Amino acid sequence: MSLELLEHGLKQLEVTGVTDRSAADLMRFLEELLRWNRHHNLTAINDLTSGIEKHLLDSLTLLPHLVGVERLLDIGSGAGLPGLPLKIVRPGLDVVSIDGVAKKISFQRHIIRRFGLARTRAFACRIEQLAEDPEFVGAFNVIVFRALGALQRFIPLALPCLAEHGRFLVMKGPEGGAELKESEALLRQLGLSCQQTHELALPGSGARRTILEIGRHFAQI
Repeated sequence: MSLELLEHGLKQLEVTGVTDRSAADLMRFLEELLRWNRHHNLTAINDLTSGIEKHLLDSLTLLPHLVGVERLLDIGSGAGLPGLPLKIVRPGLDVVSIDGVAKKISFQRHIIRRFGLARTRAFACRIEQLAEDPEFVGAFNVIVFRALGALQRFIPLALPCLAEHGRFLVMKGPEGGAELKESEALLRQLGLSCQQTHELALPGSGARRTILEIGRHFAQI
């Protein structure tokens, strides 16, 4: 029944490309997350139905926007969301996931080992630290924020890690459009702009989501 709920939600969101094996692995990931959560308090969500919607389906709303993406940075990833579900479905992705809470990174590393996720690393650090490491400067096609703080704070901190033609995919609630307006002046100063805005509702609760695609300005030749 739980697997059917996931598959039904993917159809409602019109998200394609999730194989039967990937769907089964996603459910295994969620079950392991909920098991750890009973002892380590990794997430406020502690039931399977809510986890399918708020963790798996919410993470997978990014799938249609990852065409051609090779390297993904997930900042403030918590228990590995959205990076690990995306990696499970798109095994070719090179994923780096960071969070400041060590126990959440311990869980992510457990999942990486258990699922044999190649080219997937999780670090207990802040974005300021990662942005100073030469390995990660200009390294990522896509940088993802989910349920993180204000654009005006985190975009400048993460910008050194963005590849020349890379994009930010910022996952917000219904307030995303208003926050974008507040950030437009700063984005212009940084040579950035919002290239597309995607609005959707999660199946089940109908919770509103906004995905902001933010990239660099380039002079017309």
